[in-house]
Amino acid sequence: MVLASAGAGVGAVALAGCGSAQDAANTAVSSASDAAAGAVKDAISKATIPVGGGKVFADQKLVVTQPASGEFKAFSAVCTHQSCVVADVSDGTINCACHGSKFDITTGAVKNGPASSPLPEKKVTVSGDGISVT
Repeated sequence: MVLASAGAGVGAVALAGCGSAQDAANTAVSSASDAAAGAVKDAISKATIPVGGGKVFADQKLVVTQPASGEFKAFSAVCTHQSCVVADVSDGTINCACHGSKFDITTGAVKNGPASSPLPEKKVTVSGDGISVT
């Protein structure tokens, strides 16, 4: 996937002769960003998400959990209290280290404040051994 991402950016720059340099630069950045975002989402292996736990993808501001075997959930990793990115998943909760908020791994609901709103849920698609999130 990395090679495909790099190729997308090079192809956009090669087309610069057909438009302005700014158009080519904007297309290259957009294509590379789209490819990189897709690559990260497509690269989530089911095997990396522990049953009864989860994994935080801080750079994508995403947390993926597996409350029960084969059941995958995804949420925004941005704490609803003061917008810190959550730190980890343990003991059935998604945990924010900034002020101690804890969220349920199945629903994203607040289990311990100071946050008062749940983590926004994302759509999970499971295909083969991979997980994609939108």
